[in-house]
Amino acid sequence: MNPPSVLLVEDNPQDEMLILRSLRKIHLANKVEVMRDGQQAVDFLMAEGEFAARDRNQLPAVVLLDIGLPRLSGIEVLQRLRESEHTRLLPVVMLTSSDEDMDRLRSYECGANSFVRKPLDFGEFAETVASLGAYWLLTNRPPPEGA
Repeated sequence: MNPPSVLLVEDNPQDEMLILRSLRKIHLANKVEVMRDGQQAVDFLMAEGEFAARDRNQLPAVVLLDIGLPRLSGIEVLQRLRESEHTRLLPVVMLTSSDEDMDRLRSYECGANSFVRKPLDFGEFAETVASLGAYWLLTNRPPPEGA
């Protein structure tokens, strides 16, 4: 069986590159799927649109979700995930540049499992992402299947 994947929803190519590099640096064997807008992420998780042929039951171990996305915001993606029986328990980490109290509050109100601000310092950013990856992929125990 393949290790569970990570879904990264990020529209900033520089942040995407840094996140992918940071996860590789800690030698995680998990595949990272990258979506660049909110609607694409929803379609991927629900196996709709361009992803209709994807096995809907193959959910990632965690979703790293930016707030400021095109088409659907990260908050709107989170709301849709929590409304669906299929994805309501899927771990979602808001990984964002926003430091607005309102964004953090709204994220938790909508069911985020964690809210992490992207550090401005390159080294801190890499360390934060590596810690997130290690926790959600190696330490966290997801709900039992069928829950």
